[in-house]
Amino acid sequence: MSPHISPITDTESDLELTERIIAPDGTRVTNPQLDRYIEDIDFDALRGLHRDMVVLRRIDAEGVALQRQGQLGLWAPCNGQEAAQIGTGRAIEARDFVFPSYRETGVMYSRGAKPGDYVRMWRGEEGAAYDPAELRIAPLQIIIGAQTLHAVGYAMGIQHDGADEVAVTYFGDGATSQGDVNEAMVFASSYRAPVVFVCQNNHWAISEPVGLQSQFPLAGRAPGFGIPSLRVDGNDVLACMAAMRWALDHARSGKGPAYLEAVTYRMGPHTTADDPKRYRDEAELEQWRRRDPIARLEAHLRAAGEFPQEHIDAVQAQADEMAREMRAACLGMVTRPALAVFDRVYAEPHSGLERERDEYAAYLATFEEA
Repeated sequence: MSPHISPITDTESDLELTERIIAPDGTRVTNPQLDRYIEDIDFDALRGLHRDMVVLRRIDAEGVALQRQGQLGLWAPCNGQEAAQIGTGRAIEARDFVFPSYRETGVMYSRGAKPGDYVRMWRGEEGAAYDPAELRIAPLQIIIGAQTLHAVGYAMGIQHDGADEVAVTYFGDGATSQGDVNEAMVFASSYRAPVVFVCQNNHWAISEPVGLQSQFPLAGRAPGFGIPSLRVDGNDVLACMAAMRWALDHARSGKGPAYLEAVTYRMGPHTTADDPKRYRDEAELEQWRRRDPIARLEAHLRAAGEFPQEHIDAVQAQADEMAREMRAACLGMVTRPALAVFDRVYAEPHSGLERERDEYAAYLATFEEA
């Protein structure tokens, strides 16, 4: 599989350069490249994907609300990217290991994250929001693109151990201009490492549009490194699942790395510290509202007569319950003593660390005296 390399002239032509299975109006489209990867997906499975996306959107809305209410220091919304995250995330096998950026809430959900896991890091309670070994997903990475190098290093370790695993790394369109991402692809290609690169092209790197990153599809860059790539409609959950299954099969079979570009859209701000109204046009938002990934799958299920009211009610109840549990977990967190930051830094006592602890304790004492 290889991407089209025609230049992007506007949003409509951009979307025509993607592979899809469900069109924006919900119509099923025949796709010779991808259909064989989702032959097992029946309507029950589709309703499960719909549930996942609805719950994810509710988690995201609750995260924004908690930040606005002063309970979180920051939140990175993923509204609009539900299909890209749930579709690819549900395709990843339990034995594989994921290296995310800071926006992969849906991938966390698909790996079995608990309600408190979504907020712990953003609240500043722990360096990692969850147990990476339990979820098999590395801590959220704030440094743009750094996680791609970590993923390739892990994948080279998989080769060394002879394990039947794949490393998967997620990043945004802005990260493709970072040296780390390009260096990661050099090493992955040279060593034929079992790693899948997933670029969620959400059209905006903070306040810069993707057109400033490249006038051509980002998936076209990977073949220059000797890495096969596929460009999919990131708002089509079935296409995202099928593409990820193709990429995982490629990497797991010893053929080396694979690259996916999921073309989607960030409906909200880059983070809750951002104001997208300063750089985005409302007409552009309206265009993408008509391509909403959840509405698209709902239209497909309704047309097939497979979207009963009891499913709708059950999904909404599950989403609301998740939000309640997430809020309760957040508000119930007890902040560790400040000096606990020095705990478990080294396996054995260290005189330098003890000196730093004493100095920090003396500094904290000045506030108590005041």
